[in-house]
Amino acid sequence: MLDVLAGRPLVALTGAGLSTDSGIPDYRGPGSPRRTPMTYQEFVSGPGAQRRYWARSHVGWARMAHAAPNAGHRALAALEACGVLRGLITQNVDGLHSEAGHRYLIDLHGRIDTVVCLGCRERTPRAALQERFAALNPGFLEAAAVEIRPDGDAELDDVEGFELAWCTSCGGVLKPDVVFFGENVPRERVARAYALVDDLVPVGGALLVAGSSLTVMSGLRFVRHAHKHGVPVVIVNRGTTRGDDLATLLVDAGCSDVLPALVPAAA
Repeated sequence: MLDVLAGRPLVALTGAGLSTDSGIPDYRGPGSPRRTPMTYQEFVSGPGAQRRYWARSHVGWARMAHAAPNAGHRALAALEACGVLRGLITQNVDGLHSEAGHRYLIDLHGRIDTVVCLGCRERTPRAALQERFAALNPGFLEAAAVEIRPDGDAELDDVEGFELAWCTSCGGVLKPDVVFFGENVPRERVARAYALVDDLVPVGGALLVAGSSLTVMSGLRFVRHAHKHGVPVVIVNRGTTRGDDLATLLVDAGCSDVLPALVPAAA
């Protein structure tokens, strides 16, 4: 890996596998149970679906909010600090890259720590909504013993009686400011991500994929774009990915084990 990446400017594309060592489970890593995230169309279908989502998210957020950056996050932040990593595109919504200190970051799928009103589009902190849910549903959080998902959701059977909170400005429906399945990533974010990859071409840079199975097109398209333009692609991930045939090098290992080795080599 060091032979391929040595001396090259980098752009990183990260996925849920990077955050597993922070206690946030992966959707598609080896041994992960099958999960079906709520789609946007289901979420906007009415209060029943919204109650199911927010009850589970209320429990999941209480635990996910305590996650901290791991060695993989810190290694990528160190590569940015020393000028090797020129940008980072993350498919994760957990905000751990920002917490690790990244400045040049594209949150491709948004951030779970922000809430958006589907009516007036006002954005507010997720922590404030958590407090509102706690006040509306006393004891609900303490009674739940569940498994947490990568998007901060949780497995819950009984959500009847969970009280929803609405936008304090217009009374509209609140949604986490993340891209649900069935939604499109905003064009501006996609354009900025493509531009990061394009900028690697004249400087002989490489694309480093960390912790992504590249199952969904939102991430795979940047790997295809890099390969099309002759940019080397290095994939660090446990298990196979949809982009394996496009990679210059595959490293079947955990990000926390592998990425820190890049830092002394770049210093």
